[in-house]
Amino acid sequence: MLLRWFSIKGKNCQQRMLILVLALVMSVSYSACRADNSMTSSASLKMPTEISTQQANSMKINIKVKDKVVTATLIDSKTTQDFVSLLPLTLTMNDLFGREKFAHLPRAISGEGERTKTYEVGDIIYWSPGPDVAIYYRHDGEEIPDPGIIAIGKIDAGVEAFNVPGSVDVTIELVQSQ
Repeated sequence: MLLRWFSIKGKNCQQRMLILVLALVMSVSYSACRADNSMTSSASLKMPTEISTQQANSMKINIKVKDKVVTATLIDSKTTQDFVSLLPLTLTMNDLFGREKFAHLPRAISGEGERTKTYEVGDIIYWSPGPDVAIYYRHDGEEIPDPGIIAIGKIDAGVEAFNVPGSVDVTIELVQSQ
């Protein structure tokens, strides 16, 4: 069909046309992707977000563990905002290495946050291969394997509620600001 539009003849005509068509398709695809990305980033700067930076810096969650309620402060990141979109959550958190409680999330969340291979007691993190959320209650000096973890928050006080043998059922809820 394309051969009728062009008066190109010869042995390598079909190969040349195929290369031309592929180059054209790639160019259009690249342009569409660039236009989409630039529109998304400029639109996101102008549109009000559901969670402002000030709110995200002071955003709190309650984590109910048995008869205790532990409060945590979330950090401002795309990963955290995506995590908040899952709340409220009720999870069974299993023990791992006697240092952390972890649970599988119902779906993967944004992995755009800064990754690290270290943690502190009280850190709430996202482990993307799971996809899991975890809370560190004890430090064992071990480094986290690739691809690392993304911090989403920190327990304010009461992290010892997680330092119990075996699994614990928890409910995580966003603290509504007054």
